[in-house]
Amino acid sequence: MKLHRRFTSLFLAAIFFLTACGNIVPTASSTPQTDLTPVATGEGQLTPIDLPVGYGVRGSWFELYFTDPANPVSRQGTGGVDSPLVEAIDAARLSIDAAAYSLTLNSVRNALIRAHDRGVTVRMVMESTNMDRSDPQRLIEAGIPIVGDNQAGLMHNKFMVIDRFEVWMGSMNFTDSGTYDDNNNFFRIRSTKMAENYTKEFEEMFVENKFGPNVVAQTPHPTLTIDDTQVDTYFSPDDGVQAALVPLLSNAQESIYFLAYSFTSNQFGDIVRAKVEQGLTIEGVMDAEQVRSNQGTEYDPFQQAHLKVREDGNEGLMHHKVFIIDGKIVAFGSYNFSQIAETNNDENLIIVYSEPIAQQFLQEFRRVWNQAAD
Repeated sequence: MKLHRRFTSLFLAAIFFLTACGNIVPTASSTPQTDLTPVATGEGQLTPIDLPVGYGVRGSWFELYFTDPANPVSRQGTGGVDSPLVEAIDAARLSIDAAAYSLTLNSVRNALIRAHDRGVTVRMVMESTNMDRSDPQRLIEAGIPIVGDNQAGLMHNKFMVIDRFEVWMGSMNFTDSGTYDDNNNFFRIRSTKMAENYTKEFEEMFVENKFGPNVVAQTPHPTLTIDDTQVDTYFSPDDGVQAALVPLLSNAQESIYFLAYSFTSNQFGDIVRAKVEQGLTIEGVMDAEQVRSNQGTEYDPFQQAHLKVREDGNEGLMHHKVFIIDGKIVAFGSYNFSQIAETNNDENLIIVYSEPIAQQFLQEFRRVWNQAAD
């Protein structure tokens, strides 16, 4: 468990004092320094966020979280990246719109009910096949409306819009396994324009009852600049995510790193293999269960092309869907690298043009890579 910053400061001060008196010789700390000190970057400082289970970092307009299923404390099912989300829900004053593929986190369920009880407008859309579980039913019993997708494809989003000011999104389902057993990312964006994007997508589903292919591209601000950082927003299938990722990958000059729960897209696979032949650094980790069960997985063709790819070593799911390009650009969200994500499911993905954020994802890549089977 990471040390609290204040305790750490006092501890270091005590070491300095005792060392100055000649009483002890300082030794290297077992806690990585980057866990306790701000990270200097060309775009300012990213401040680490201490969590009992997980990793977090804060910038001027965002918070970025990664789950930590390898942490023994994760077995307790508390202290993870759901904690800051619950705090944000508890601070909501006007509205909460949630798109949830699945919901089993009692912490989030209870926070949503508390928000509803104090007069916050709480609305939800869900994958219909997951609505009969106990937590969604508790929300319905409390008076919170939930609209199911009722379609063959999946309502696969995992996002919340709070007070039409901030967006929480990423690969993490609002479930116990998603938060404590699986490798996932979770991103908090403070931007009214980004909130408009996600609110528009939410209302297409909740108000207009349009899911999957039954939609048209209506994102109000597809490209935003937030504190000098470009962020592109895509919703699938209406916005054509594949058409956005193909040139991004094709234009890579130095490296592509990927974390892929499901990777069956031939078009993405062809580009990645071509980049290996061009001499770029290409490395990836794929979920082992999906590698063995997916028809048309790109794992074997990657190995045949001598691409450095590993099956993950997590007993849970390696659930990320991430491309990191040239160490400066990162694409992530709920969108798996598959045809069904492109044409059938309701998904979201953002592309962030920021070296500091991309480097945080590279740190997560290394954590997952080092736990993976060689």
